[in-house]
Amino acid sequence: MTKQELFENIIRKQSFLCVGLDTDIKKIPPHLLEDEDPLFAFNKRIIDATQSYCVAYKPNFAFYESLGAKGQISLEKTVEYIRSNYPDQFIIADAKRGDIGNTSEMYARAVFDYSDFDAVTVAPYMGEDSVKPFLVYPNKWVILLALTSNKGSRDFQLTPDSDGERLFEKVLKKSQEWTSDEQMMYVVGATQGKMFQDIRKYAPNHFLLVPGVGAQGGSLEEVAKYGMNKQCGLLVNSSRQIIYADNTEKFAEFAAQEAQKVQEEMSKYLKWVTNAK
Repeated sequence: MTKQELFENIIRKQSFLCVGLDTDIKKIPPHLLEDEDPLFAFNKRIIDATQSYCVAYKPNFAFYESLGAKGQISLEKTVEYIRSNYPDQFIIADAKRGDIGNTSEMYARAVFDYSDFDAVTVAPYMGEDSVKPFLVYPNKWVILLALTSNKGSRDFQLTPDSDGERLFEKVLKKSQEWTSDEQMMYVVGATQGKMFQDIRKYAPNHFLLVPGVGAQGGSLEEVAKYGMNKQCGLLVNSSRQIIYADNTEKFAEFAAQEAQKVQEEMSKYLKWVTNAK
C-alpha cells in the first residue's frame, strides 16, 4: 500500500484508527476458550466488528509468541483473514525487530515473504545496516521507533548530546538518509503531547504510528492538533480500550461501539485536512 493509497483510505473511511490486536489468552471472554483456536476466534469477531471504523490492524507479536507454535498459527490465520476479507486494511507487524544485517534480513523475510504484512516496527539503535534489509521490499514499510509512550522513554530518547540534540531527534534526522517518507514511518507515543511539534520539525511529511490513546491516557485531540499534516500523517492505535471493552458474549458489539466513538471523533479532526485543501 502506497502513502497516497493509505491517505485515500483514511479520507474514504473518515478514520485514521489502527486497532491493536494485543490478544491475551487470559483476557478474552471465557466462552471462547472452548474454541479450537481461541485467539483467532476472538480476533475474527473483533475484526468483523471494527473493520468499518478503522484503516489498520496491528497484531503485537509478543501476545502470540507467548503461546508458542499455537500462537504463531493464530497470528498467521489472523493476517490471512484480514487480507482475504478486508484487503483495504493496512496490516502492521508490531514486532520491534532490529539486529545485525543478516539477522534483520531473516526478520524481513518472515514478515514480508512468509507473512503478508504491509509494515513492521523496527528499533533503530543498531543503525543503518540493521534497518536496510526491511527497506528492499517495494511498497512495504518500516515503522521506526522514535519517541515512545512508555515512562522509560525518558531514560534515553530525550537525552541530549553535547550539542543539545536529543537522541530521538538524531534518529529522525539520520534515518531520513536511508529512505523517503514513502517507505518509512515513525512511532511516536500519544502521551508525548506537545512534543509532536518537535517531531514535525524533523519529519513534517512522514506518517506517524501513535500508540497510547485510550488505556494509556493519551489525548486524541492533542495528537491531532500537534501531529496532523496535510495528508493526515497519523495512524492512531487503540488496543485495550476497544478489544477488551466487554468480556461477555457481546464483546464484539462493545468493541464496535468503542471503535465507532473513536472514528467519529477522528472525522472531526480530518475536516482540518480537507478544509486546508
